[in-house]
Formats: sequence, structure tokens, C-alpha cells
Amino acid sequence: MWTKQKRKSIRGRFVLPLLATAFLSYFGFHAYHGEYGIDSSGRLQQQVNLLTAELDELTTERQAMEKRVSLLRDGSIEKDMLDEQARRALNLSNANELTIIISREDALD
Repeated sequence: MWTKQKRKSIRGRFVLPLLATAFLSYFGFHAYHGEYGIDSSGRLQQQVNLLTAELDELTTERQAMEKRVSLLRDGSIEKDMLDEQARRALNLSNANELTIIISREDALD
């Protein structure tokens, strides 16, 4: 009967700790540098601030438009607003009137 005697290799002892270290390193790296990790919280906060500023600007613009539309609603049309819209649509003014042209950005301020 033949028997093989085999010495255990020292490499076998390091397999489990090596795999555990690799596993923990992978998830540790992504917990810090990942899309929602610790490092990206500053970038996300900066994006939140940017979008909040844009929302405030759009809300202000929307309120200005709603104010102008409310002046044109049926039953509450102001004569000045009607006159302004008619002159703008027809591109006309009287000879004795002074016409001041302003940009939309200046009109919203």
C-alpha cells in the first residue's frame, strides 16, 4: 500500500485572510469614494445649492408671468395692459409718444 505524505504549504494559511482583506478593501474603497460615499457628499451638497438657486430664479420668473397673465384674464383686463399688448402686436405707436424698448431681462427685474 502506498501512502503519500504531503506537507501542508504555508500558502494555505494566508488564503482566507487574503480574501477577507481584499473583500474589506473593495467595500471600504467604495464606501469612501463611491457615488454616494463620504467623499461625494460635498459634491452632492454643491449640486443641491445650485439647483435650489435655479429653482428660486424660476419661481420668481413664474410669479412675474402669473402677475402679467392675471392682468389679462377675462373680466379684469386693464386698459393700459390691453393698449400695451395691442401696440406690441401691431408694432405701432403714435407720433407724439415716446417709445422705450427694454429687454426681457430688464423687464423681469
